[in-house]
Amino acid sequence: MAYFLKKTNNKKGTYLQIYSSFYDPERRHTAHKAYKPIGYVHELQAKGIDDPISFYKEEVIRLNQEANAAKAAKKAKQISDDSPEKLIGYFPMKNINDKLSVKKYIDLMQTATDFRFNVFGMISALVYARLVQPCSKSKTYDEVIPKLFESYDFSLNQLYDGLEYIGCEYEKIIEIYNHQIQQMYQFDTSHTYFDCTNFYFEIDREDDFRKKGPSKENRKEPIVGLGLLLDANQIPIGMKLFPGNQSEKPVIRNIIDDLKKRNSVSGRTIQIADKGLNCAENIFHALKNGDGYIFSKSVKMLPETEKTWVLLPNNYRDVKNAAGETLYRIKECVDEFEYKFTESETGSLKKFRITEKRIVTFNPKLAKKQIYEINKEVEKARLLKASQAKKSEYGDSAKYVIFTAADKKGNDTDGKVKVTMNEELIQKSLELAGYNMLVTSEISMKDKDVYNAYHNLWRIEESFRIMKSQLDARPVYLQKQDTIVGHFLICYLAVLLTRLLQFKILKNGYSSEELFEFVRDFRVAKISDRKYINLSHGTSFIRELSELCSLPLTSYFLNEGDIKKMLSHRF
Repeated sequence: MAYFLKKTNNKKGTYLQIYSSFYDPERRHTAHKAYKPIGYVHELQAKGIDDPISFYKEEVIRLNQEANAAKAAKKAKQISDDSPEKLIGYFPMKNINDKLSVKKYIDLMQTATDFRFNVFGMISALVYARLVQPCSKSKTYDEVIPKLFESYDFSLNQLYDGLEYIGCEYEKIIEIYNHQIQQMYQFDTSHTYFDCTNFYFEIDREDDFRKKGPSKENRKEPIVGLGLLLDANQIPIGMKLFPGNQSEKPVIRNIIDDLKKRNSVSGRTIQIADKGLNCAENIFHALKNGDGYIFSKSVKMLPETEKTWVLLPNNYRDVKNAAGETLYRIKECVDEFEYKFTESETGSLKKFRITEKRIVTFNPKLAKKQIYEINKEVEKARLLKASQAKKSEYGDSAKYVIFTAADKKGNDTDGKVKVTMNEELIQKSLELAGYNMLVTSEISMKDKDVYNAYHNLWRIEESFRIMKSQLDARPVYLQKQDTIVGHFLICYLAVLLTRLLQFKILKNGYSSEELFEFVRDFRVAKISDRKYINLSHGTSFIRELSELCSLPLTSYFLNEGDIKKMLSHRF
């Protein structure tokens, strides 16, 4: 590559630009492209540069000297400077990513920036690097991206700039991917699954985005919340990040509204979420939008009349496995129920009545587990009571204890706190162990179908687990809000491509653990100019994938053509 100063004469004057020349292998001759726009000579002179042409000719000389020095250094490199190992287990995700043809849209987005690197290329490199070896961004740049088979041309500073940019535009990028997936695979939004999690940051002070709130890991550090939406086939279709001190309950409304608006999703969808997102306002919002819902509901929080119905043994039927063992017992009822909530905008109390199906299940194994946990906490509370422990020492067992600062007649006890066991709550907790309730707008839906639909929520939990464990989405060492969001977008896209491979290509025949084992293990080492050896372990998965794709994944010796064939494969 060489640089030269281009002078263009027009009516306004002489315009200067620095161009680079390079050999184009496709056209088989030298090509030129703009490297740096400079400006008109008379405008530069007005800014204090007496001889702009001479001034920028010197810059061109410096650029050429730096380019020649880099070229010479590259030639002088010893073989030990570069690892012969290449990580190529990401190729199925790359195949899907390329097939989706999102590059053209992201390239168009990039025209509004002054970036001198390809944003889609940067996104792809970060996604593939996160799949094969998740680590910090600086380590990813220095150690992982160079091991990817293809080369990517951007600096570490450009990586951070690009990450901040895609974080700012993350909703547009998800929209682009959703548009292309809809064209190629199609989403099934007859059911949507939604849940939230949070990620902690190892910092002491909060900022506008990282706020202290209820952490899933019971950490005290500031956190950021993430809501994830899946379609009926467990393919991610939406993500929302929000400050850690905000309630999760409105997030489901925001994501589904935004999803429908951005992706032209029409028709009725059934929203499925756990009891943490079950509130009157979410139910009202779903029905108002013409949608349905399946939410779990805390049995302990039910009115006494409904608790009595739950505990009545009549109308339950057993659901058994092939061996005849009872998996769970189930019964249902359809009735009219009243809901109320305070409108966030007006502050007024809103009441409404709806006809709803309620399904209650009893799981013997869950009951045994919960009874053990209740008894353990009760025993802890009794021991602490006997030793006159402080209230702060009770922890979770405090719910089974009543703390009072007055005697039975209501007289003050001079600040001495009296501790009594809450026997009524203990008894109720033991009675309700193993029971769960689902509430749904789908009155005509069979109870077992409602139960099965709800229990697919574990796929969202698995997606969160992939983000947190397989992709090491935490800890996050970034500081700017948009850069942090960009990091989570990379993790989201890695999950998305993995799910498309798992469900759309491999038809849910393999677990996510098997996929990641292959992605991390499949690598080659260069032994000559165009020859490689396969370092991966032989597994049933790699043999079956090799047969499915008609690719030499199990061969020991591979040439460059074999690897390029893998990277350009289309499912």
